Amino acid sequence: MLVSGARDSSINASLASWRNHEKGDQPLFPPQVVVEVKALACELPYHHEIPLSRFSINEIRREIIARGITAQISGTTVWRWLHADAIRPWQYRSWIFPRDPAFEEKAARVLDLYEGFRDGMPLGSTDYVLSADEKTSIQARIRKHGTSGSLPNSPIKVEHEYQRGGSLTYMAAWDVHQAKLFGHVESKSGIEPFSRLVESVMNQEPYRSASRVFWIVDNGSAHRGEPAITRLREAWPNAIMVHLPIHASWLNQIEIYFSVIQRKVLTPNDCESLTDLENRLLKFQERYEKIAAPFEWKFTRKDLANLIKKLSDQPVPIKRAA
Repeated sequence: MLVSGARDSSINASLASWRNHEKGDQPLFPPQVVVEVKALACELPYHHEIPLSRFSINEIRREIIARGITAQISGTTVWRWLHADAIRPWQYRSWIFPRDPAFEEKAARVLDLYEGFRDGMPLGSTDYVLSADEKTSIQARIRKHGTSGSLPNSPIKVEHEYQRGGSLTYMAAWDVHQAKLFGHVESKSGIEPFSRLVESVMNQEPYRSASRVFWIVDNGSAHRGEPAITRLREAWPNAIMVHLPIHASWLNQIEIYFSVIQRKVLTPNDCESLTDLENRLLKFQERYEKIAAPFEWKFTRKDLANLIKKLSDQPVPIKRAA
């Protein structure tokens, strides 16, 4: 008996009726076989006691034959059927299932600030929105041989081996609407280093005399929960901390700038010392700010609602026992 409930004999008879026996012609398969192959490709192998983490085309082909779905089939045919529905079981992507019960509410609050609103009202001319975080454990990799420049038909060559020259943390804040950058380097992250970043910004105009300065942050230990909100408010009465949902740093615009840092300063990572690394980060910050413009943020409340619906329509992932 097959997955569909049909018996082997009926499938074989159906297959026979679909075949063209002229020499050189490829066998034709009934729709039922195509459906069963696609269903197989959408299954997780270990749910059927197959010791694989994911299927490849050849493994799907072998399993089709082993289950008796059809006696023979080529890998090309299997690929063509799966390609038609964009089914690629050999690919995978890591993700974090949203666990914050107030995910939509918190995310919407941040998206509103990006669009210039707070509680349904437009922000005032003396309101500012800052996106802040820290990029931790940035290593100074001192290559054992110098990096060579590009030559005709030869890319830049970076020595694989390196010595560890220590690591640092880059603290930064991004004014979402003014495209202004603030940042400095610390030996490690924490409440005090983050407080120094806030102080360096809030001591400057226009933030010092602003009506409201919204600080968008994730849930890292340096600025987590109600204690962090209270610390900020007591130090700077016009500063308001706005937390992202748990595991939603992708909604924090400073992460876009950090990705630029990663591509343009840290790839490849080749420094002479920890001091050299610090200087590069701060000089790039100065260089970038001269040409910076507000990010073209396109993820809106409507997109958020569509995402929430999409997640709610998906099967809930199995939660493993601790």
